[in-house]
Amino acid sequence: MTIDRAALAAAIGRLRAAMDREADRLNAADGALGDGDLGVTMTRGMALVAEAGPELPDDLGQALLRCAQAFTRSSGSSYGTLLATGLMAMAKAAKGRTEIETAELAGLVAAARDAMIARGKAEVGGKTVLDSLDAVARALDGVADPGVAAEVARAAVRGALDDFRDRPATVGRARIFAEKSHGMDDPGMLAMALIVEALAPPA
Repeated sequence: MTIDRAALAAAIGRLRAAMDREADRLNAADGALGDGDLGVTMTRGMALVAEAGPELPDDLGQALLRCAQAFTRSSGSSYGTLLATGLMAMAKAAKGRTEIETAELAGLVAAARDAMIARGKAEVGGKTVLDSLDAVARALDGVADPGVAAEVARAAVRGALDDFRDRPATVGRARIFAEKSHGMDDPGMLAMALIVEALAPPA
């Protein structure tokens, strides 16, 4: 199975629906450790991405770039900026391509992770969305079957949430509440788990 413009458009639709459905949950999680507007960031961002959907070009690099630009217009939040940065890195890697194979997903996720690390001046291990992306990139490495890829990606983001739940936050705004963050999901990691589950639904 390959990923093309039609698959991307379908994924955008699923993701927008998921963010609308989970907005209150994300706002509540973010409110405990941040500004409480992560759900708003994600719903607004995906609304603009979805509006751009019908006009996306066949070139997946250009399509992902337009998605990043649309998301950036919706919010100046740090999480939104990081997601857009990751999308831009994926867009650069996919430039000129009309199809992407499942086996290439690990590299694309790793590219997004690395670009976000550079932009956010953070590292893996700080209980942030970077840890979710790192887990997904490692889980997808060497996986070429679409069904297996979806399964291991979902397991990876959920596993990352479980692994980091009882650790203190050491990066970003949440670090202010380091002790309080013990036993709590990082909002950005939770959002990425919901994103991956929307992009890679069970068969």
